[in-house]
Amino acid sequence: MSSTDRSNKTSRFDGRVRKGLKRCVLLIPLPPSSAKKMYCQRQAALPAQTDLFIPFPVGTVPKVRNGPTSIQLPLTKISKNGPRIRAISTDEIPPNSLRRKRDPNWRGGFSVGVDLGMSRTGLALSKGFNFRPLTVLNLRGQKLEDQLLEIAKQQEADEFIVGLPKSSDGKETPQSNKVRSVAGRLAVSAAQRGWRVYLQDENGTSIQAMDRMINVGLGKSDRQSKVDAYAAVMVLERYFSMSGDGTELVVPKNLDLQDKLRRGPPKDIDFYPEDYED
Repeated sequence: MSSTDRSNKTSRFDGRVRKGLKRCVLLIPLPPSSAKKMYCQRQAALPAQTDLFIPFPVGTVPKVRNGPTSIQLPLTKISKNGPRIRAISTDEIPPNSLRRKRDPNWRGGFSVGVDLGMSRTGLALSKGFNFRPLTVLNLRGQKLEDQLLEIAKQQEADEFIVGLPKSSDGKETPQSNKVRSVAGRLAVSAAQRGWRVYLQDENGTSIQAMDRMINVGLGKSDRQSKVDAYAAVMVLERYFSMSGDGTELVVPKNLDLQDKLRRGPPKDIDFYPEDYED
């Protein structure tokens, strides 16, 4: 093949590549001395106003060997549905149990324990001491969620601790998905008020609830009607005893609701009277 033919073939290949490519910059970590040497060689070899095109098909990412072992990801990333904030952790928005551990004099809202059943939902209340059963609701769907929010408002609570069913080996059960679904919907409504929803392992709490009711002298009929509420008490006691360890924050996907979670509810005048003094 003559030099002219090779030149024409190269030009045609270069034209085909240029049509299907986007201009990109490939950064490869090199030792300072090697990087400086390569830069100087390229500067000397390229004429001014030269555009570099790298022959990779559009939509693919080249593999770089011996690259950096870690990268720093941005706090937000863009998707088809707009920006999405990184997941919020319990370190950023600590539960009341952790706040109380860090500061024994902490003043804040109460916690509502929730034991979700197939047809009944038990509720309990605490601020880290004096755990007590509240009631048992025979509601489902939106009516249940509305009643949970109303009870939290009446009790001056700012977080829900929802028991998450797990097996004895720590694995989630088929019932776990249903609880997660309800907790997710509740988290959206609660976040509107700056309230939080957490999931807490509830394995074994029903048996513990039965033992507790027997110890306090409840009869058989009372135990049957109040077992769900006492199970919610067990969930709360475990939650506070572990100081939030293993507790999972349920975060809405909506960015505005995430901001409301970060800000939290307005300070209660009963807890922070100094903030309302003239």
